[in-house]
Amino acid sequence: MALSNPPTAAGQTSPLVMRIIGAVALAHLINDLIQSVLPSIYPMLKASYGLTFTQIGLITLTFQLTASLLQPWVGYYTDRHPQPFLLPCGMICTLVGILMMSQVGSFPLILLAAGLIGIGSSTFHPEASRVARLASGGRYGLAQSTFQVGGNAGSAFGPLLAAAIIIPFGQGNVAWFGLFAIFALVVLYAISRWYQTHLNLFKLKAGQAATHGLSKRRVMSALVVLGLLVFSKYFYMASITSYFTFYLIEKFDLSVASSQLHLFLFLGAVAAGTFFGGPIGDKIGRKKVIWFSILGVAPFTLLMPHVDLFWTSVLSVIIGFVLASAFSAIVVYAQELVPGNVGMIAGVFFGLMFGFGGIGAALLGHLADINGIEYVYRLCSFLPLFGLLAIFLPRTKKV
Repeated sequence: MALSNPPTAAGQTSPLVMRIIGAVALAHLINDLIQSVLPSIYPMLKASYGLTFTQIGLITLTFQLTASLLQPWVGYYTDRHPQPFLLPCGMICTLVGILMMSQVGSFPLILLAAGLIGIGSSTFHPEASRVARLASGGRYGLAQSTFQVGGNAGSAFGPLLAAAIIIPFGQGNVAWFGLFAIFALVVLYAISRWYQTHLNLFKLKAGQAATHGLSKRRVMSALVVLGLLVFSKYFYMASITSYFTFYLIEKFDLSVASSQLHLFLFLGAVAAGTFFGGPIGDKIGRKKVIWFSILGVAPFTLLMPHVDLFWTSVLSVIIGFVLASAFSAIVVYAQELVPGNVGMIAGVFFGLMFGFGGIGAALLGHLADINGIEYVYRLCSFLPLFGLLAIFLPRTKKV
């Protein structure tokens, strides 16, 4: 295949392209696995250092702000000046942060370590998302969902590994996760070399033209709606990833290890929902998937604070699957609205909204200190009603 030509239909399923998509998904798995260690050890940190729920929320806020505020700017710059070797550089920062987290002994140093892990994430996502799209052969939903499911799988396995490696043996064992970061460095270096030699397959901003037939005003309003939908998703996800274990421990008197297993079930369902959502969006339309996902999950979230442990587990799995099914569709929909800005859109929707979720986590921690953790889940159960905003999303057409 000549490097100067666009990917052909055959190239869409060539071993080389699928290998790159798989490698990016694997790197995303490791990146998010390492990130998920942080909330997984919150109960241990809270007990060891006497932290309040507000301080737990501040750790999440620090991580998510550093993981988010840089992302749109990194994406904006790399849309115009791609930086293939930014991928391994970001993982080096993550490696330093996770090793530091295994040794820190004070709250300010915990915040610093969390910030370093966040910076590593902010440099990873925009370029990695571009590589997935570059290797997609035109099947953008499939590529995006495969890339994203890697991250969700990492988020699911992180708490499980933390429960097995860190919780029983102490904070110093966080360092073992540095081995995953070293392996990811090797993978990302190989991806960067492929990416560098295939850059001319990817049309940069100057060569992109919109084909949806929408005015600039309609595009901007659609992006605002998508942003609000992702915000509601991340806000609810922040309540689960940061406080679900505390909720289960307080309401049902579970052990830390048992609560981590329930968190694993939820995050596993998120990974499955993400995987199926992308290809379905390619076939039936992204707007239909968005409708089903964000609004369709509302009855389950409204019910969950009022049921027993068994049904809490069942509903959390349903919520994770349905809620996550829209994410790939939202990102690809947004990328199609503003072609040529793949990295910036990835930065906004992976990063900025993730950061707003971090602000939400800090707010929820403060509310939990004042009103109790069960109050937080009753309040958050209404967030999916934001899905009604999907009625304002325009139909797109080729012109």
